[in-house]
Amino acid sequence: MVAKKPRVVVVGAGISGLAAAHRLCGAGGDRFEVAVVEAGDRVGGRILTSEFAGHRVEMGATWVQGVVGSPVYALARDAGALGEEGGGLPYERMDGFPDRVLTVAEGGEVVDADTVAGPIEELYRGMMEVARAGEAGGGGGVEEYLRRGLRAYQAARSAAGGGGGGKELEEVDEALLAMHINRERTDTSADDLGDLDLTAEGEYRDFPGEHVTIPGGYSRVVERLAAALPPGTVRLGLRLRRLKWGGTPVRLHFADGAPPLTADHVILTVSLGVLKASLGNKDTAGVGAAAIAFDPPLPPFKREAVARLGFGVVNKLFMEVEAVAPSEPEDVAGVQPAAAGFPFLHMAFRGHVSKIPWWMRGTESICPVHAGSTVALAWFAGREAAHLESLPDDDVIRGAHATLDSFLPAAPRWRVRRIKRSGWATDPLFLGSYSYVAVGSSGDDLDRMAEPLPRGPDAAADERPPSPRLLFAGEATHRTHYSTTHAAYLSGVREANRLLQHYRG
Repeated sequence: MVAKKPRVVVVGAGISGLAAAHRLCGAGGDRFEVAVVEAGDRVGGRILTSEFAGHRVEMGATWVQGVVGSPVYALARDAGALGEEGGGLPYERMDGFPDRVLTVAEGGEVVDADTVAGPIEELYRGMMEVARAGEAGGGGGVEEYLRRGLRAYQAARSAAGGGGGGKELEEVDEALLAMHINRERTDTSADDLGDLDLTAEGEYRDFPGEHVTIPGGYSRVVERLAAALPPGTVRLGLRLRRLKWGGTPVRLHFADGAPPLTADHVILTVSLGVLKASLGNKDTAGVGAAAIAFDPPLPPFKREAVARLGFGVVNKLFMEVEAVAPSEPEDVAGVQPAAAGFPFLHMAFRGHVSKIPWWMRGTESICPVHAGSTVALAWFAGREAAHLESLPDDDVIRGAHATLDSFLPAAPRWRVRRIKRSGWATDPLFLGSYSYVAVGSSGDDLDRMAEPLPRGPDAAADERPPSPRLLFAGEATHRTHYSTTHAAYLSGVREANRLLQHYRG
């Protein structure tokens, strides 16, 4: 008699789910029956490579945070997506960052390079290095920590110089610090750095080495994982609505009348945003379509971790720009771009009353996707990112024009021809971008997110752990690498290994 294979259903075909399935089908040999169910019409999840104005662009995950030991970098290399092998379309930030960045204060005043790279830059970088070394002390949020440092610096400057430079210099200080805060918001997805836990910064880790983009496109990574699975493993268009995990088998019920599935084990890789929506912790458009009913309800320790952790939104706005010569009307199309291309522009908002809309003030920079390109990019986080999704294209373009006219008032005048933007906040399959440790939460909650159900006995108990029926993976389940693609990948492998070990045991 042939023994029945354990059936594993992986929910979600992002990099986490594909990594779990790849590990089970590889290391597990022919031991498991594996299926991956995906609500959308593609694999990749929050990895989505697209095209715009003749360029390859990333609508979601963009960076590989460190190359030494990174499994994502290794996958991109094996997929032939790095260096010249990635070839074809011009690609976002392939040339790294320029040596000199143009920093302009609202109104068009260029900020001296020594001022930009001076005390405020050193203050910010030094304080964040201390925080990430776990030596900041105290607690609370990151923004108040940074502003305490700024106040201390200004007080010391005043004591040393007998005045400290006056209101105008302090205004420049604030504007430069705000640039760094906006960058930190997009790095972490926190709407307000006051909500970003200072203590947790000491636990977060990147891989060593430089941060790079993938010239051949991030989607090549997930496509390689999916292609290595047995045919028919990935099933698209199955949106999970109810998960009955209280006994064996686990039962999965889907939307639109799709037949239910049963499994011995389910690896759930949906976003923290979807979990928040499912547990009533998120008030967002599309929540009803995203929510999963858990039967029985998830236990309190899991629900509380979901509620406490932060999950924000980060969106990218791509703009095809052209330079309008001073002697020509601004609405003349087809004029040639300036020879030097669009500048790498850092914007120091000084609180001036101007036509720049509030949501544009949440971005740190507008930069070309690579040197000489006529495609420019701005990043947004939090409420500005969410609002960006609600605007018609014409309003976005008018807001961009108002910003460019304020910061680059001299010739050439730059005009936006068309735009492309991401929309992660309102996408019902994600309801946001990535997680962060919020004030009131801790790394312990990330560990709680990773615990399988039913929960095992206490470590002191002389009992074998129960069979894990419901397992959790995704970037929000990794204590030190959360918010990254490599966290998602590693968590998928972790849960596959948990099952492999269970059956070996």
